[in-house]
Amino acid sequence: MAQTATVDPTKLGVGRSIAVLTSGGDAQGMNAAVRATVRVGIYTGAKVYFVHEGYQGLVDGGDNIRPATWESVSMMLQLGGTVIGSARCQDFRTKEGRTKAACNLVKLGITNLCVIGGDGSLTGANQFRTEWPELLADLVRNGKITTNEAKSSSHLNIVGMVGSIDNDFCGTDMTIGTDSALHRIIEIVDAITTTAQSHQRTFILEVMGRHCGYLALVTALACGADWVFIPEMPPEDGWEEHLCRRLMDVNVMSCIVLTDLFRKSLFLGFDTRTTILGHVQRGGTPSAFDRILASRMGVESVMALLEATPETPACVVSLSGNMAVRLPLMECVQVTKDVTTAMAEGRFEDAVKLRGKSFENNWNTYRMLAHVHLPDKKSNINVAILNVGAPCAGMNAVVRSAVRIGILQGHQMLAVHDGFEGLAHGLIEPIGWSGVAGWTGKGGSNLGTKRNLPAEFMEEISLSITKFNIHAIIIIGGFEAFSGGLQMVQARQKYEELCIPIVVVPATVSNNIPGSDFSVGADTALNTITMTCDRIKQSAAGTKRRVFIIETMGGHCGYLATMAGLASGADAAYIYEEPINIHDLEVNVQHLVEKMKTTVKRGLILRNEKCNANYTTDFIFNLYSEEGKGVFDCRKNVLGHMQQGGTPSPFDRNFGTKMGIKAVLWLTDKLKECYRHGRIFANSADSACVLGMRKRALVFQPLAELKEETDFEHRIPKKEWWLKLRPILKILAKYKTNLDTSEKATMEHVIKKRGLVPEV
Repeated sequence: MAQTATVDPTKLGVGRSIAVLTSGGDAQGMNAAVRATVRVGIYTGAKVYFVHEGYQGLVDGGDNIRPATWESVSMMLQLGGTVIGSARCQDFRTKEGRTKAACNLVKLGITNLCVIGGDGSLTGANQFRTEWPELLADLVRNGKITTNEAKSSSHLNIVGMVGSIDNDFCGTDMTIGTDSALHRIIEIVDAITTTAQSHQRTFILEVMGRHCGYLALVTALACGADWVFIPEMPPEDGWEEHLCRRLMDVNVMSCIVLTDLFRKSLFLGFDTRTTILGHVQRGGTPSAFDRILASRMGVESVMALLEATPETPACVVSLSGNMAVRLPLMECVQVTKDVTTAMAEGRFEDAVKLRGKSFENNWNTYRMLAHVHLPDKKSNINVAILNVGAPCAGMNAVVRSAVRIGILQGHQMLAVHDGFEGLAHGLIEPIGWSGVAGWTGKGGSNLGTKRNLPAEFMEEISLSITKFNIHAIIIIGGFEAFSGGLQMVQARQKYEELCIPIVVVPATVSNNIPGSDFSVGADTALNTITMTCDRIKQSAAGTKRRVFIIETMGGHCGYLATMAGLASGADAAYIYEEPINIHDLEVNVQHLVEKMKTTVKRGLILRNEKCNANYTTDFIFNLYSEEGKGVFDCRKNVLGHMQQGGTPSPFDRNFGTKMGIKAVLWLTDKLKECYRHGRIFANSADSACVLGMRKRALVFQPLAELKEETDFEHRIPKKEWWLKLRPILKILAKYKTNLDTSEKATMEHVIKKRGLVPEV
């Protein structure tokens, strides 16, 4: 977090008070944000207060502002909505109401306010902060507070976290609640798809989002919708005919997604049904992503408050790529307003750009895949696609988008069955546009996948490449895909046929591929583990005094165990990257013994399957059972291969779709670059790459260069970004550890596109 190494974070908040409130519409994940804010506030030595019922509670005071304890935020992570209540408050809009709120805060010595809500709530908080000296002066004048009280509370610090399912706040890639809302929508879309296919019907789905089309757009991408209506880019004149033609081309079923503000009569003569999803989207359990996002934001918001000075502008903590950032609150609000202005003035291209890079990328991806104009001329290029390693959710989404974009580029796409073994034995066939229809939502691997590496088949593979005239290869898979790609590059000197562009797309539940912060499939596995942990915790809470040991997959990579620990509120997560000894286990057991003396009488321990050869799941279970005798009993669960299955999450569907497109477009450019003397010859290091997400961008990194960054013995990268989140996991489980090792977020400015925003 953003503090200097000289400051002891456990003393940062001593003598200070923080109030946390949720305001406006509720969103899944708000409870995780409240929990993290309370616990990290207590960790820093600060006194933390709940403000119940949002700004209304702030104005009314009394029992609405209560001290928060460590136990009071237990068992909150898995709950939707907000347990401290939210309200849309008219009183706070008046100066009289804000004066009452200021009086209530001063009386309790609260000078730090953490607000979780949408842009309206955060704008109100900033106005409150700006008026603070004036409000205090009025209170002193009217005899409501003393001069000393006013002096000790002379400045109010504000930090915001954006909680909104609409994802309509500029400056942040994802707001708290958006991913969970997408989960609800996709569950319903998947259910509707089966009946639509049975009856060959057109379904029109209305999703929430108000003036922001994010939910509709991402849903359209995730379910392969035939049309989407969003306010940022309304359809052009004559769209009715275009839509009719599009639906005529779709033989079986069609799906149209629109936001709740875009309503227009559709007269197309199709057997059509309409579904309005409504408030279902706001409810339910938060997704793993939202819990982790909210927990990280909660930690960051406390640090931002305690480091703030009177000169620091009110900030909002947010996510950019996988990095926590602090942004000036009013800059974000201004850009959000600029979007509305651009839409009102009909500057729709500008509106899309102002929404941010993530929204713009989603829109461009949708346009590429949905509005099909097949090329008149073929490129005479054959691109092979294969899946390698263990199956995972999202692999099919990569294949679908790669095949379709390849066809739009004029290439012939070849499906290779059963990985490198299938490539060697000629299990290859052309795959067309309709061949991948409906693949986005399918789990596992439709092409079939095997773990064999190419080294044992190199001769046969080179013959197959010649026989099928393959000009480029897309390898989708886990560590075997990375190793196999590297073996093919190293064999280029012996086999000239391998001198073709190769791209590896990381797809594995383990998230252990060098060159990428995320892998396709890891998010779905994480949600599966988190959901299972919720159920197990519920069992433990009912039984009382019970500790569960849960073993997760991941090989030697502790990503799943660490992130699932954060998402499910585990007491510890044992991983290979952070070696454990008997003393650590003893400390953990003692910690649980102390925990059983509180009102929270249950424990959850996660163990990565290969964290230690000797401290096995059975060993840890036996140790905990023996040491906890008379205090708690113990149970164990090995989750196993259920982590590889299931329907892909919205994140994996969209991430996979974008990766497939990016891979094919890169190959197309590389093929042009490598075309010499009537043939393709690619032997440079940069002609065989891993496509990965690094911080805020999708980048291509040569396999040969990544070799140095890889621990081949343990099949993991030498550097892993998520390790800096480990201290957060420990602090939220009440361990006294140092926060210095966590990521450092600094104030950044929202990049305003001055050419797009009219000067006022």
